[in-house]
Amino acid sequence: MNDEEILTSRLEDLSRRAYERNYAVFSDFLNLEEISKLSSLLLPSKHTLFGGYDGAERCVAGFGDDIKDCDFPIVCVEISPLQQKFADKLSHRDFLGALMNTGINRNTLGDIIINDNTGYLFCLKSISEYVTDNLTRIKHTTVSCKIIDALPDCAKKAPEDRELIVPSMRADAVISALYHLSRNDAKTLFSQDKVFVNHRQIASGSHILKDGDTVSVRGFGKFTVREQLRSTKKERLVIRIEVYV
Repeated sequence: MNDEEILTSRLEDLSRRAYERNYAVFSDFLNLEEISKLSSLLLPSKHTLFGGYDGAERCVAGFGDDIKDCDFPIVCVEISPLQQKFADKLSHRDFLGALMNTGINRNTLGDIIINDNTGYLFCLKSISEYVTDNLTRIKHTTVSCKIIDALPDCAKKAPEDRELIVPSMRADAVISALYHLSRNDAKTLFSQDKVFVNHRQIASGSHILKDGDTVSVRGFGKFTVREQLRSTKKERLVIRIEVYV
C-alpha cells in the first residue's frame, strides 16, 4: 500500500473502533494533507480535531461522541534556554531539528510556538517525558524542558486585523492580494496542493471564500476571512481578514 492508502486504513480503523466499542479513540498528530484526507472519508463515527490550542495547524483527531478538548492526549512542553543572555537565536527549524535528532517520530509532535526565544511544543502525552528527559541542547544552547498546564498568555499571538481590496471572493484573488502575488503565481499554489480552506485541500482557485473561512497557504501563512465591508467605486470588494503572524 502507498502512504495515502495506509493513512486511510488507519483512520478507518480508528473510527470503526470508536463506533463498535463506544469509547473515544485518538489518532497521532495529522498534518494539513492528512486532515484534508480525513475530511473526505465517510466514516462510521464522527471526529473532532484539536491541536492543543485554538487555531492549531497540526491536530489530533478524536473519534467518538462528545469529545472535549481536555480529553485529548496532548500536553504542552516549555523549552527554554538555561541562560537567555548567551543563547543562540532559535528558530522553529532549530527546535524541530533538535527534536528529530532525539529519534522522536514527527507524528507525535504538534505545533511549536516560539516566544522570546522559548519554544512551546504540543506533543502526545505518551512522548512528553521522553522529550523532557532527552532534549538538552538546541544548536549550541543548553535548554531545559518542563511540562506546563497550558500555553501562557504571552505566547498567544492575536491575529493581525487587516482590510484588503479584492476583485472578488475567489480564493486565488484573495491570496494574490494578501501575499502580493500575480494571479498566475497564486493559481500555481493550487496546482501544487498548497492551499487549504478549513483544513480541506482546495484544488481550484475559483473556490469562493465565505465569512469565517480559515485559509492556510503552505510557505506563506494563514488567515481568516471575517466580513465584506463595502464596495469601491470600481466595484471591487473591501474585506476584513485576520492574518496569523
